[in-house]
Amino acid sequence: MGGGSNTWRIFTYKELHIATNGFSDDNKLGEGGFGSVYWGKTTDGLQIAVKKLKAMNSKAEMEFAVEVEVLGRVRHKNLLGLRGYCVGTDQRLIVYDYMPNLSLLSHLHGQYSKEVQLDWKRRMKVAIGSAEGLLYLHHEVTPHIIHRDIKASNVLLDSDFEPLVADFGFAKLIPEGVSHMTTRVKGTLGYLAPEYAMWGKVSQSCDVYSYGILLLELVTGRKPIEKLQGGVKVTITEWAEPYITKGRFRDLVDSKLRGNFDEAQVKQAVNIAALCVQSDPDRRPDMKEVVGLLKGCEPKPNKCFGCSKNERSLQTWS
Repeated sequence: MGGGSNTWRIFTYKELHIATNGFSDDNKLGEGGFGSVYWGKTTDGLQIAVKKLKAMNSKAEMEFAVEVEVLGRVRHKNLLGLRGYCVGTDQRLIVYDYMPNLSLLSHLHGQYSKEVQLDWKRRMKVAIGSAEGLLYLHHEVTPHIIHRDIKASNVLLDSDFEPLVADFGFAKLIPEGVSHMTTRVKGTLGYLAPEYAMWGKVSQSCDVYSYGILLLELVTGRKPIEKLQGGVKVTITEWAEPYITKGRFRDLVDSKLRGNFDEAQVKQAVNIAALCVQSDPDRRPDMKEVVGLLKGCEPKPNKCFGCSKNERSLQTWS
């Protein structure tokens, strides 16, 4: 069941309480700043994921309202659809389809990372699908939507490893004719575009930057920020840059793949990521260009780290 589902309804608290076995710890799928997510099964056999908001303050109310509004608007196979919600006196719950392969995070860094179910082909499927979900948000739905929290834990995987971008609590609806807004910074360290982290300037380009980090993460299997010995922190871009500059693309690839990858595709993906994470937002491609590049089109001339201007004909997919 993908993200295009259009049938959502209002659940009672009792229904969700029964479905999740009383929100038992055994049913807990994960936890975030907002609260917890639980696996559940409805009386008619539907597997669901239930997000239960922790605190009922104005901030949580706001995120709940935004998420329900955005999810009510979007219909795309790579966006997690709304199954329903529940509003009690002191409870706010959002219900989604359950994704059996959990999140990209769980495969790259979590409980599935030892099993390597995420081979190279699946990683490319995740890269393209999540880019298409973002393209839809940025260009095809009106008003346009900026996600503001693109990261590995917000890309869920269905039984076929088709990616679904999830968690729209921080999303911003952009009025027609507005290119950027200034706002309080939300999102996750390591994925934040510099102009957003420093000045709160939010635009579609911020999502493009976060996507570039995600793409590097898919290729390398590294976290956006890693702690080295001695407590020094290094970002994925700092770590990758010397390899890219020297053209050592093979050395960037996640060792868990044991050499099973397509080198031309790796080079292509890394070059696209490099375009996306440029510090100047005006130099970054938009998601239409990103999807085009992932599928093998030529990019517009643009300078990224690791490629000089005259070397801009990226490898097309082999």
